[in-house]
Order: sequence, then C-alpha cells, then structure tokens
Amino acid sequence: MATAASFEEHRAALTGHCYRMLGSAAEADDAVQETLVRAWRNLDRFEERSSMRTWLYSIATRVCLDALNDRSRRVRPMELGPVGTVEDTLTSLPGSHWIEPIPDARALPSDADPSELVMLRQSIRLAFVAALQHLPPRQRAVLLLTEVLGWSAAEAADSLEMSVAAVNSALQRARATLSTRDLTQSRAPLSDSQATLVNRYVEAFERYDVDALTTLLHQEATLSMPPYALWLQGHQPIRDWLLGRGSGCRGSRLIPTSACGSPAFGQYRPPSVPGGRHQAWALIVLELEGDRIAAMNSFLDTQALFPLFGLPLELAPIDGDSFFQGDR
Repeated sequence: MATAASFEEHRAALTGHCYRMLGSAAEADDAVQETLVRAWRNLDRFEERSSMRTWLYSIATRVCLDALNDRSRRVRPMELGPVGTVEDTLTSLPGSHWIEPIPDARALPSDADPSELVMLRQSIRLAFVAALQHLPPRQRAVLLLTEVLGWSAAEAADSLEMSVAAVNSALQRARATLSTRDLTQSRAPLSDSQATLVNRYVEAFERYDVDALTTLLHQEATLSMPPYALWLQGHQPIRDWLLGRGSGCRGSRLIPTSACGSPAFGQYRPPSVPGGRHQAWALIVLELEGDRIAAMNSFLDTQALFPLFGLPLELAPIDGDSFFQGDR
C-alpha cells in the first residue's frame, strides 16, 4: 500500500521532470508538492496497472501543463537580445524571466541505472532546458515523456489524453524545433580532460589570472549574469569585463557544487575589511564544449540559490574554518 514515504522515494525524479517542463527550480519544487498532494487525494484511482513512478509522472505532467497555461517561457540572456559591450548599462529583469539552475542532487534520482542517469543528466543541462522552452507545453511534455523517460507513444497518449497520432505528430514537430537549436554543449558527459580543464579554471579564477583564464575559453565563449540582461561574447570583451567592471571578483573563493548536470561553483567575493568574511556573490555554472569553456553563467540571486544548493551566504577566513580549508 502506498504511503507518504513511498511517494518521497520519487521526489528527485519528479523534480527533474518538472524542472525540464518549467525551467525553474522553485517552480519545480512547487509542482512536485502539488503532484504529491493530488496523488494522495486520488490514491484510490491508482490501479497498479503501471508503476507508482509512472503514475506520479503522469500527474506531475498535468500539474506542469496547468502551470504553463498562464505564463510566458523562461529564457537566457543570450536569447533576449543581441550581444552587449562592457560599456552597456546593466538592466535587471525579474527572476521569472530567466531559466534557473537546479542542483543535480535534487533533480537526479539516486536509483537510476548508469545509462538512464546519463540521459537524465544531459536533459537538465541549461542549453537543453532553454531549448525546451521554445516548444509549446504539450509538445514539450510529449518529447520529455518519450525521448527522456522512454515511454511509448501509446503511454504518452494515455497520460496526456491525446490520440497516438497526435502524440506522434507533436513529437515530430518538437524534434524539428530542437534541431534548429545549438545543443552541442549538452551532449557529452564530463571527460577526464574536461575535469582537468575545470580544475585549471578554478586555479586561474582564484588567482585572478585573467590571461590564464582566457586561454581556457572557446573563441565564441559567452559570459552572462542573470538577472542582468547583458551578455558578452569572445575573449576580449570577457577579459575587459573581468579586468574592469568585474574586477571586484579578484580574490574570490570558489566552492564546488554541481548544477544542471554541469560543473558549478558558489563564488564568494572578498571581504571589504581585513579579517572579514567572504560574501556570496554568484552561482557559476560552466558549459563545456570539447576542451574549452563555452559559457560562464553567473546567477546572482544568491539569497534564493545558495540555500537551495546547501551553500552558506558567507565564508569564515580560511585559517578559522577547517571545513572550507579542506574544500580548497
């Protein structure tokens, strides 16, 4: 018999699914909570013709479709306007405009087999989630149920109350739309050479060796800083930003985490007074392409994001904090 505990076993899988649908970690959490409430209220309708997780996925999909009825899609700065310059005014937009990062641990089920985990991790990458937002909600649901979760067209049709022909048509249109998007950054898992690349990035950033850091970037690398609409592209603009308006990041400390199936770091800028604490500044999510960094995404809403990732909002001086000494 299903219990509240048995529902909780599926929370991470459901959160990942809702995140792909909605593009927001906070909205995904709300959708999962609503899913579990609906499931509990309708437990008598669970006939065990499918697995508990499949039944919950169906409910979660309908919850997300309801949520998508009255809001516009989320975007990344690169989709909102043309590339900027280091002299541009910083314009901040509400958080509801942006794709948000999500911790891997909240979105990836621990009981997934290795091949399934690869697919699930790739499907929470920022580039893929952003591409999904270009699909109408039902196309998005069809693609995720069939391509990511591996459901048959008949299973998806039953869940979405569509005909099999309508599901196949929606899937064809969704694939055509995604084929126009650049998803090269979301295909391959992290390789050993890329792990080395990330380590070199951390070392260069903490030394604030901008020349060394620039050599790690793809020629067309981007830098974005939601909630600001400004984004930069290319070695020289990024270098100019880091040495100019972004120079307050000199002396930062990076604490590793993982977000959206990608290497990520909590960035803490140095204290303004001697002996003070480093302060949370950004959650950095890196996107890699081959042996170079293709995108540096700095999400600045630390008040919302750092607690979500289990990161403190400030760091004690290294000599006084053995936990963070061990992390460095």
